[in-house]
Amino acid sequence: MNFWFEMKEGLFIALRALRANKIRTILTMLGIVIGITSVVLMTTAINGIDGAFQKGISALGSDVLYIDKFAWFGNVDFWEMRNRKNLIMDDYSRFKELAKLPKASAPVLRARKTLKYGENNVEGVILVGSTADFVATTNFTFELGRFFTRTEGQAARDVVVLGSEVAKNLFPRGDALDKTIKIGNHNFKVIGVLDEQGSFILGSFNPDNQVFLPIGSIFKYFLNRSRGSITINVRAQSPALVLDTKEEAIGIMRKIRGLKYDTTDDFAINQQEGLMNNYNSVVGVIQIAGLFITGLALFVGAIGIMNIMFVSVKERTKEIGLRKAIGARRRTILGQFILESSAICLFGGLVGLLLAVMLSMVIDQFLPTSVQYSAVIIAILISLITGVLAGFAPAYTAAKMDPVTALRYE
Repeated sequence: MNFWFEMKEGLFIALRALRANKIRTILTMLGIVIGITSVVLMTTAINGIDGAFQKGISALGSDVLYIDKFAWFGNVDFWEMRNRKNLIMDDYSRFKELAKLPKASAPVLRARKTLKYGENNVEGVILVGSTADFVATTNFTFELGRFFTRTEGQAARDVVVLGSEVAKNLFPRGDALDKTIKIGNHNFKVIGVLDEQGSFILGSFNPDNQVFLPIGSIFKYFLNRSRGSITINVRAQSPALVLDTKEEAIGIMRKIRGLKYDTTDDFAINQQEGLMNNYNSVVGVIQIAGLFITGLALFVGAIGIMNIMFVSVKERTKEIGLRKAIGARRRTILGQFILESSAICLFGGLVGLLLAVMLSMVIDQFLPTSVQYSAVIIAILISLITGVLAGFAPAYTAAKMDPVTALRYE
């Protein structure tokens, strides 16, 4: 009971001291405000980006392989890959005939064109040409309409499915279905609009900024068959069979390409694992840099608080001497000054937290952010720990003062 009474009295004295020096208290809190704002902003930004990336990855499917002329990542020489033979539709036809393990497979060919509808246009949109089987190699869901059918794909009909971002830019009112848009100089009927399912981190892999049409239409209007190299999307029966499906795909592609047993592969089989590893390495660097900057800001803030607390101890030497002379124990004096520094840090932390949440709302207009309870708890804990550590040395100095010497202090 006596302990809690001392804590309450110490807190009242600490708050009175802070109110008596408002400007000094506010200036002292600035370092903590900046540090906590940095901590929370970094956490919310990384959480938001991570959530967007995971959503985009799940849209592509974790059990999908991508057979390509180029490797997405790795130490393979670019010029060596560039000089490889293109993958063509005949390669896909033979692969589909020979492969037994895939759940679905589809050829993919990409081009870039400008899309127009009325006064609205979107430049540099990625056209994804494929067959009706393509949708079975993804986890796409639809806001409106459907994907093109096997008949529409084989006949190279002039139909198109829009990614959500492209649809918003061309049709701000959301009335895209059954409208006719212009891709390059050719008219296409919109038969579907995808739900939002990509991520800005995925770049050219982001389905939101792509449109999907029959691969025959790509060849008919935009690319010569002899020029483009296709990608073969291959979906395994389940995540557990991805490795077996990959091994089968390697054997079939070597056979199709006519490679001898001692010849290295002249193709690549890419996986989302490469995207994940690349993403994790980038985020890891960002986290380390963020922690360093945050730690530096908090360290500077803690030094400022420690300095001000030493000044406060000097200014209140007579008060400390008087309190000790009438029976105040060392722990009471120690607790009072630690409470004072902790209060400064806690108030600074709460201001920093509020500022970070407001900034997150602004940043969310450009980059995804996600404020989570863990960030709030971390911010408060860091504030309190910083306050205790920064205030301990000045508090200890005050607690061990000799009351007679302190009373004589001028």
